[in-house]
Amino acid sequence: MPDSELAETAVAERAVAEAAARATIFRELHAGANGFVMPNAWDAGSAIVLAEAGFSAIATTSAGIAFSLGQPDHSIPQGGAAVSREEMLDRMRQIADAVDIPVNGDLEGGYGDEPAAVARTIELAIEAGLAGGNIEDFTDGVLYPEELAIERIAAAREAINNSGTDFVLTGRTDGHLLRTPLADSIRRANRYRQAGADCLYIPGVNDLESIATLVREIDGPLNVVLGLGSSGLTVPALREAGVARISLGGSIARAALGFIRDSARELVEHGTVGFARDQIPQRELNQLFSRRGR
Repeated sequence: MPDSELAETAVAERAVAEAAARATIFRELHAGANGFVMPNAWDAGSAIVLAEAGFSAIATTSAGIAFSLGQPDHSIPQGGAAVSREEMLDRMRQIADAVDIPVNGDLEGGYGDEPAAVARTIELAIEAGLAGGNIEDFTDGVLYPEELAIERIAAAREAINNSGTDFVLTGRTDGHLLRTPLADSIRRANRYRQAGADCLYIPGVNDLESIATLVREIDGPLNVVLGLGSSGLTVPALREAGVARISLGGSIARAALGFIRDSARELVEHGTVGFARDQIPQRELNQLFSRRGR
């Protein structure tokens, strides 16, 4: 084999080994005594800035990625995904390549109804260097039938087991957002756990009493999202409640877009650039991004 091919093979093998190591670190974070915070990036630059802040792991946000591509998140006519699996995973790979810490992927509904489609998405996520990923249980605004949802999680688990990695599977149920009883979401979460989910996620629960109920009733690490709606939840309060993982969803990406809109309005309406006071200096960004050596 030519030296160039040997070098390429060595680089590829090293990348696989590094991704596997990050997955193991990510799994261990879920077993920690204190809940860890996992903010969500939408491109390589935002990932590097978040990693530099000192977080142990970050995640992707399907909303932030979609918005950065000028697309809506989730629903378009007929309920299809505005951003394809290929586009989403390409951006996720860029994010995972940009940082040395574990990256959890927002894999939405697994990009297909059938368990086989979910399994394939998990395989591609592992190939992209992700340390974990979420699988949702709704499509076209309704939850999947419970047995099908469980089969989808089981298929994802089998794909992970076949990979030989510690990739962390998060089973997400959106029943609370769809106004089903909380008890139904708890039942689904526990069944997803039995089917192979490592972490459970019920978005939209924004009061500490209900979150305490989830921690008590769900047999597995719980993810809670901050910044969804007008909740006054805080990281210390969620840690005190026993939450294992705290994510931010698309809130930082939406806030960044809000800053752009406010900056534009200031410039149009007043002709001033007061917003420039909050920018990161060019030299600082150059130094930060040059450290990657990629």
